[in-house]
Amino acid sequence: MFDNIIGNDSIKEILRKAVMNQTVSNSYLFVGIEGIGKKLIAEEFAKMFLCTEIEKYCNHCKSCIEFNSKNNPDFSYIEPDGNSIKIEQIRLLQKKIQEKPIISDKKVYIINDANLMTTEAQNCLLKTLEEPPEYATIILIGNNENAFLPTIKSRCVILHFKALENDEIQNYLTHKFNLDKLAPNVLDIFQGSIGKAIKLKDKQEEYQNINKMIEVLGSKELPEIVDLAELLYKSKEEILEILEYINVILLKKSKEKYAYANCINIVEETKKRLARNANYDMCIDYMIFSMWEELN
Repeated sequence: MFDNIIGNDSIKEILRKAVMNQTVSNSYLFVGIEGIGKKLIAEEFAKMFLCTEIEKYCNHCKSCIEFNSKNNPDFSYIEPDGNSIKIEQIRLLQKKIQEKPIISDKKVYIINDANLMTTEAQNCLLKTLEEPPEYATIILIGNNENAFLPTIKSRCVILHFKALENDEIQNYLTHKFNLDKLAPNVLDIFQGSIGKAIKLKDKQEEYQNINKMIEVLGSKELPEIVDLAELLYKSKEEILEILEYINVILLKKSKEKYAYANCINIVEETKKRLARNANYDMCIDYMIFSMWEELN
């Protein structure tokens, strides 16, 4: 159990003991940044909890077999419908949760990106959390604890997942993808998220160019800076991750020169402009020129 999931060992142990000691709660809230294994750990926990053998996580009982094939009737998975989890989805959960388990003597519901539940959906779910069927466990997964109503949080066992260490990510990339040791600034791109590491692992060269761009902001002419910033213009779908990386570098550089701290404000302003759907290329132009001007 959990053997192929890195990090957050203390939480794994809490969940393992809960199953073995038969002290599993009716409701949990898994909180932490994206891409650190919350969903994977929740699924492994559910599989172990639903296992019908005494030793648990046997991988050969009917429950485990059906779970592996994604056909276990005692396990349900809810995700956002569009940009939110709606009250209709929670009402369906409430209807289904009243049906007795079929294979196991337990049922597990995972609500992924639960922080995207509408207020109406959360208030609706509250009724179930207050009086859950004794055989049911609900696991809420989210990246923003503040998005949950206090009444929801008060009825859940809250487990805070930690960002992964750079060496944990490096070891994973080495064994899984045969990637040689990465420079610390490249590992900083991932910000403790193995999900980001997998997504961005093939873009090291592009990110190194971003690093070079920031290094020479105060010593090169603007056209050369724009050439190094090519990744920014062609990565609209990933721009927020790139801007986060830029801020990581700027924060380090601010210890050398305060003007870099002002550049962080420029990046934050760019994020706001993009959120308002301003012209993308013009936003990037504005950011590059403003930072260049700040450092020259």
